[in-house]
Amino acid sequence: MRSDIIKKGIERAPNRSLLKAVGVTESDLEKPFIAVVNSYTSIVPGHLHLRELAEKVKMGIAASGGVPFEFNTIAVCDGIAMGHIGMRFSLPSRDLIADSIEVMVQAHQFDGMVLIPNCDKITPGMLMAAARLDIPSIVVTGGPMLSGIFDGKKVGVDKIFEAVGKAAKGEMSLEDLKRLENVACPTCGSCNGMFTANTMACLTEVMGMSLPGCATALAVSSAKLRIAENTGKQIMKLVKRDIKPSDIITPESIDNAIIVDSALGGSTNTVLHLTAIAREAKIKVELERFDELSRRTPHICNMTPSGEYTMEDLNQAGGIPAVMKELSSLLSLDALTVTGKTI
Repeated sequence: MRSDIIKKGIERAPNRSLLKAVGVTESDLEKPFIAVVNSYTSIVPGHLHLRELAEKVKMGIAASGGVPFEFNTIAVCDGIAMGHIGMRFSLPSRDLIADSIEVMVQAHQFDGMVLIPNCDKITPGMLMAAARLDIPSIVVTGGPMLSGIFDGKKVGVDKIFEAVGKAAKGEMSLEDLKRLENVACPTCGSCNGMFTANTMACLTEVMGMSLPGCATALAVSSAKLRIAENTGKQIMKLVKRDIKPSDIITPESIDNAIIVDSALGGSTNTVLHLTAIAREAKIKVELERFDELSRRTPHICNMTPSGEYTMEDLNQAGGIPAVMKELSSLLSLDALTVTGKTI
């Protein structure tokens, strides 16, 4: 095991002593050490519930013969950072996240890792780290929030931005703006439409780095809790079989992600993130590839913010597996996933 370097041999007695200080037992020293990388923070709605998911992940790891060790990294909410100097710090946070994970994993020589992100720059930052470190890894994204209901219609954060303009022009009263503000984001989770957070969650699943159904399972659902525990169990299988991100993040899986992104009408920020992830995986992706693949991909999902449907609707329609089924003739179906099977 990779972690043997910190726990085997006479010369590692000091290391073992420190491990025992955090509760590691003699039998634990014979098991794989798994990093549980959590971007929980109490200011980002997409991340408010991630501690609960982490506990489920750790249960799955322990039940399958591993020893979980949780550590945290940072998370920026683009919505809160927007409109002031704070937005200058969002994209740089992605690279800080990747670097911080690299520091922790290399310093402690983990055998595998489960990554728990949700929002715009956090999911790509964690995928960059997975590709860079290339140890068995699996992602469980936190899931979208429920939609709000305003005057009988589904709403989300995008409707607030539109309402600000309407209120400024006198087309909406301040009282109605306040009513909308109070209901638009009713639960924890990533914003309810096909913004960057949910787009990257979907593409993580498409690339094979999360379990089927993970991207669209709602943050407040029991399905998300089950997926988290199963993710903890699955990382142990990946470690045993030594299935690494380099086996999963390939030119074919990147192409699959671009195709599904086009079909979903996902965030254009994915160009920034997919190219960065590909670079960490030592795969060259040119801008022209996005154009080439999008020109032969049908746009089949009319998603918020440009369309009428939300992540709840996509989930109820079968989620990413259903989208990929519709696009199967365009995809590389022999691409490997964290299930240990091909698409």
